[in-house]
Amino acid sequence: MFERIKEDIKCVFDRDPAARTFFEVLTNYPGFHALLLHRLSHRLWNRNWKWLARTISSFSRWITGIEIHPGAVIGRRFFIDHGMGVVIGETAEVADDVTLYHGVTLGGTSWNKGKRHPTLAKGVVVGAGAKVLGPIEVGEGARIGSNAVVTKDIPAGATAVGIPARVILQGDTDGKRRQAMAAKIGFDAYGVSRDMEDPVAKAMHAMLDHLHAVDVKINGMCDALKGLGSDYCGQKIPELNYQDLELDEAGNPPPESDKDSTPGSAKP
Repeated sequence: MFERIKEDIKCVFDRDPAARTFFEVLTNYPGFHALLLHRLSHRLWNRNWKWLARTISSFSRWITGIEIHPGAVIGRRFFIDHGMGVVIGETAEVADDVTLYHGVTLGGTSWNKGKRHPTLAKGVVVGAGAKVLGPIEVGEGARIGSNAVVTKDIPAGATAVGIPARVILQGDTDGKRRQAMAAKIGFDAYGVSRDMEDPVAKAMHAMLDHLHAVDVKINGMCDALKGLGSDYCGQKIPELNYQDLELDEAGNPPPESDKDSTPGSAKP
């Protein structure tokens, strides 16, 4: 029992840089308190002490602002940050190393008996205000953006945002490929690695995907020419010259003062 408590406190230090001391976490973290009380109520629930289990759950909600039904199954190293407004339904299942932020709901979409709440796999992170509804599955390592409304399964490693939630990043394959292409052409942009979808990032991703497709096509053509005995593709492609593009080595344009001093520019 005490080993589990130590493990729960350690996971707070791993995921919350504001945590300072063992005693502070033990006395001032409502997510930790809600988890301890849930473990007690869950044991009572499984031993058919239903009323007492619900009473402890209600007491936990009263002092922490977090409502976890005693029937919910919670894994190890579960962390609720801030916690106010979190609701976890009766048939919800939460695996190890899951993180929830305040205002998250793991709720149902029907009044039918049986499984009606979501299942979160290992390492899932659910952002503030998100609603994950129905007997759906969120895959291992998936990320749910703040205020998203999820009503369909989310694949492992994916990132989902919006209302209704849509997957904007499918695993890690696209990101690695885009980073490799960006490095190849000497390009570095925030859009390559940002998780949030915005017009600039979307344009950068589309450009890098297009360049990757062109690169694959050219390599295929070169292989075909080599098969015909041509050495045309043996020519080395010159490296990108930042000076030709009026960029410095960091990819930034020159200051306005430098532009004014170029040949042919008029000065007052």
